[in-house]
Amino acid sequence: MKGKILVVDDERNIRDIFTLLLEEKGYLVESAAGGGEGLAKARDFAPDVLLLDMNLPDMSGLDVLSGVRERLPSCRIIIITAFGTIRNAVEATRLGAYAYLEKPVDNEELLLIIHRALEVRKLETEVDSLRGELRRKYRFTEIVGTSAPMNSIFQMMDRIAQVEGTVLLSGESGTGKELVARAIHYAGPRKEGPFVVVNCGAIPRDLIESEFFGHSKGAFTDARTETTGKFEMAHKGTIFLDEIGELPLEAQVKVLRALGEREIVKVGGMKTIPVDVRVIAATNKNLDEEVRKGAFREDLYFRLAVLSLRLPPLRERREDIPLLAEHFLKKYGPELKKGLKGLSPEALDALLSYSWPGNVRELENVIYEAMVYSESEVLDVPLLPSRILARNRRMGDEEPRGLSLREAAQSASENTEKALIEQALREAGGNRTAAARKLGISRRTLFNKMNALGMAKKGDGSLF
Repeated sequence: MKGKILVVDDERNIRDIFTLLLEEKGYLVESAAGGGEGLAKARDFAPDVLLLDMNLPDMSGLDVLSGVRERLPSCRIIIITAFGTIRNAVEATRLGAYAYLEKPVDNEELLLIIHRALEVRKLETEVDSLRGELRRKYRFTEIVGTSAPMNSIFQMMDRIAQVEGTVLLSGESGTGKELVARAIHYAGPRKEGPFVVVNCGAIPRDLIESEFFGHSKGAFTDARTETTGKFEMAHKGTIFLDEIGELPLEAQVKVLRALGEREIVKVGGMKTIPVDVRVIAATNKNLDEEVRKGAFREDLYFRLAVLSLRLPPLRERREDIPLLAEHFLKKYGPELKKGLKGLSPEALDALLSYSWPGNVRELENVIYEAMVYSESEVLDVPLLPSRILARNRRMGDEEPRGLSLREAAQSASENTEKALIEQALREAGGNRTAAARKLGISRRTLFNKMNALGMAKKGDGSLF
């Protein structure tokens, strides 16, 4: 069944013709001879499309239109009008009718309009569904953390979301600035509007103005069509200026003007375009220091930092690491078809001992990579990257002396891996398959690691 269509017309032969035509095309059809009957059937039948005659015996077609629009705002209404009532049809279109056709109706044209109306309705339903999914995905509760620093962040986010002030998010790379920006947007009054992301550090210098404000046809070489800039795209919503500290000074002036005047002019254009946007900016730089160095405009800084929020690095909220690791195990389990139950105590201890320069993003990548190679129900130490194992002091090794930092890290990593492999092989009686299973890796991965560590040479028969 393609869709439900209600035909409201006082001429029986027209109702019968439309019903036959539409049912042959796979539509479910109901009909009514008057406005009152039409409103009642619309309430019970809930049509996707309404074919509505403007001249009805008991009430105005415009009244039926208003009644259906109030009860079923997603219903597409197609007006069927005689020559003398085109003015009413135009008024009906202004009030929300999808289209109007003059009698006698061309059947092919009618079918095409109905098809298009249903396609538009389907797209709007999908958009509504995606918006609902985005709101669920970017709720505050989806940001993982119960530490004191994160509880403070949640309280500030809740207050910031309810107002319209410009926001400046600061923090190291990987701390989740875009995630926080989206959560603020979807928790606020602009949640039905667009959320437009601009990576200020990724735009070529000569295209920055066009990217922000769009350009007119012929504004420069290759400008064959008019384009819409990011500020205009974000109208009635939020624009997220990521890595705002990377903008060159000449571009900062233009952004400052857009923020102050709330209007833009396309490159090569003359017309001013009003823009109603909320601005959330983010940076991993110290903008105070950038202002002192003359690399960032002080007036733009104060315009952005109406509401400021610093996101703590992961090393300042280590108590959230177990929760985050568990979150990523659940997140990627279905995708990777892995049902890992958790981390071993040794693996968790290694994660807690690491400094996480890449913050939450680095932790997510580490968990994902380990899950790819894991063949057991528990994610264990050998699956973790060597840079993390190098920080793990659980084996009781003394700090290497007389080595560079890189050499020390490599040495610690290799010693840890070798000790764990030797222990697993002893417990497995030298059976490599059983040892690999204990370590949560494949037999091939075990062999490759042993080969790299010099453990697979002839003469090591005592272990193998």
